[in-house]
Amino acid sequence: MATRSYHHGDLRAVLLDAAERSIALGGVDALSLRQLARDVGVSHAAPARHFRDKQALLDALALHGFQEMNRRMAAAATGPGELMSRFRGVARAYLGFAVEHPELLDVMYSTKHHPDASQDLKAAAGQSMTATESLLKDAIGAGMITEAPPEILARVAFASVHGLAVLATGDLLDGVPVEDLLDATVDTLMRGFT
Repeated sequence: MATRSYHHGDLRAVLLDAAERSIALGGVDALSLRQLARDVGVSHAAPARHFRDKQALLDALALHGFQEMNRRMAAAATGPGELMSRFRGVARAYLGFAVEHPELLDVMYSTKHHPDASQDLKAAAGQSMTATESLLKDAIGAGMITEAPPEILARVAFASVHGLAVLATGDLLDGVPVEDLLDATVDTLMRGFT
């Protein structure tokens, strides 16, 4: 049987897309550079030009995920509206990303803690927290919430919204709409923060 072989304009991006689809279907354990090569129709050696091994692929996939999630959260944080409306938007952006890409989110958080994680990945992983801290710092400065370390408040907010994301993607909400729970979570956080 002949092997398909053709040129991709951006093989790296094609491989990352295929890897994300692969983990969504079979999890990280099923991910294989050889299988990705077959899936996209290139030689089994072609992925090695972009990723030295599976861990390098996971690092790149996690970085790509954080960049997309950060883009969504930054757009919500810096968009129009008053501060608390933007805070709610950041929570929605995070939850939306998590629900759309649950397997990728798992890869993102597990890979950022891997000993071989790149500095780019570690930096990208911290950007969403930095954006949330900045928004909360502005809310503190405006007297809208209590004076408290914004890095602590941001982590409390993250723990709450991430916990909701885990429940939603695990189908553990017992039929309660995730949007209703997100609104209740943000409202509860804001009451606590004020």
